[in-house]
Amino acid sequence: MNPEIPADRFDWVGPDGVVDREMLSGTTKAIELLLTDQAVLHVGRISNLQIEANKRQELSNAIVRTAFERLSARRSISEETLNAALAMFVEDVALVRRDAVDAGVLVRSPDGAVYALAAM
Repeated sequence: MNPEIPADRFDWVGPDGVVDREMLSGTTKAIELLLTDQAVLHVGRISNLQIEANKRQELSNAIVRTAFERLSARRSISEETLNAALAMFVEDVALVRRDAVDAGVLVRSPDGAVYALAAM
């Protein structure tokens, strides 16, 4: 499912006062999806992370967690593997990786060759 929010029509009440329930329901589902960690799987590859630092940090953390979920049983991965997984979601993998390390979501080995999700 690729969420689509109708940009040209946010008025769910017709001229006769009747609510377009189907349209309202579809928009509600799309918004709910976009508010979850799974949104990164539905919005396409992110090319620009020029947003407020706190929001970018949240997004970076969600991307890293989702990448590790997709790699399922692996507790730690090489930087190369992590970069490949992150590249499916974003162009600037180094920024996302750095955000997640700074936030304590990712732990990096002393030589920077291996990454693991921090125990939460």
